[in-house]
Amino acid sequence: MRLGVAWALVDGQLVEGDVEVADGVVAKVGLPRARGRGIAAPGFVDLQVNGLDGIDLVDADLDGYRRVGELLLAGGVTAYLPTFVTGPEARVVAALRRLPRSLVAPHILGVHLEGPFLSPRRLGAHPARYRRDPNLDLLRRLLAAGSVRLVTLAPELPGARALIRELRERGVAVSLGHSDATTEEAHAAFDLGARSVTHLFNAMRPFHHRDPGLVGVALTRDDVVVQLILDGRHLAPETAAIAWRAARGRIALVSDATAAPGALTPDGALAGGAAPLLHCVRALHALGAPLAEALAAASAVPARVLGQGGLGRLSPGLPADVVVLSGELEVERVLVDGSERYSR
Repeated sequence: MRLGVAWALVDGQLVEGDVEVADGVVAKVGLPRARGRGIAAPGFVDLQVNGLDGIDLVDADLDGYRRVGELLLAGGVTAYLPTFVTGPEARVVAALRRLPRSLVAPHILGVHLEGPFLSPRRLGAHPARYRRDPNLDLLRRLLAAGSVRLVTLAPELPGARALIRELRERGVAVSLGHSDATTEEAHAAFDLGARSVTHLFNAMRPFHHRDPGLVGVALTRDDVVVQLILDGRHLAPETAAIAWRAARGRIALVSDATAAPGALTPDGALAGGAAPLLHCVRALHALGAPLAEALAAASAVPARVLGQGGLGRLSPGLPADVVVLSGELEVERVLVDGSERYSR
């Protein structure tokens, strides 16, 4: 099956020509180009999806996951992490146990636990009564309940380093966030194996010229992936531009999608993203990022956080998880494992 595109993002480079898919994988690229300006790109990988369309995934049943999956596919997302924020242990454990195993589109890669091991000073919309200091027994109970792939924690808390070691030994990725970490504390956590920062700038100690903290460390370390919410509300354009210029090739876009997009807490804190991942891709491109780089920020770079090399890439021999975009960067078609799952 030919996709009928003029360009394809192949291992981070825009390659002229059409793409052929066969037996669920990308068979050929660079074939004689089709008419028009269509672009085949790797399906988007969203590391932070709390919910959509009134559905909070921490409480969702199978039908809820199906509905969220349909909406994500329509936005070009072919793989994601359901994200459970700080809450009662019993509720989070139940949500982990309910995680669907049978849904294939989009791929559910496991869960992102955003909390409960967060700074009491940087909670954002997380409820303070359920926040916890690092506790290995609690962590192990959560990990035993279901497939956890990513954990966001504050590295400055007492006992946090033991949690980072435990998570890395178990192959779970660690992201730093909701944190009041100093420069020294941030470096120490990354040296232990933390791979990324959750929604840079938001819910963390502000950058200071004598103690740049987590923000400054993340922007200057080449081994750190920087997650950004480019929905037009979480970051000013100038702030987003600083991040892109300092961390080119290390930006992972996330939607931070919630049941009520762009909601605010009673005290005015942002409680989730206000735009789909494709909007964030367009926003990064509008800042000056080349299109190939903006698309990779929603595919290959987030996949790097999870250490999953074949994910978020379009290349012969790899699974055909593909989003076909128009020249205006609108989603035309989405394939998962070579099967069409969405068509406009």
